[in-house]
Amino acid sequence: MSKTSKVVLGLSIVLTISTVAGVHIKQNWDRKRLRDGVLRDLERVERKRENLRTLEEQIQLTRELVKERDRQEAEAARPHSS
Repeated sequence: MSKTSKVVLGLSIVLTISTVAGVHIKQNWDRKRLRDGVLRDLERVERKRENLRTLEEQIQLTRELVKERDRQEAEAARPHSS
């Protein structure tokens, strides 16, 4: 086998191994990104639920505040009999 043939064979082997390793590394990286994306989506859904709970609480507190204010205004408008 000539020296040139050995060099070409060696380069082919190195290139093949590098390509296979590169593909595996990229697949692992892609899998990790997909997994991280799912986790981010779950966190986003949980934050949305928490925001909706907070909004419902705020709506209820606002209703109670408006009722209390209306009650106080009604009491203030009534003539006091002594």
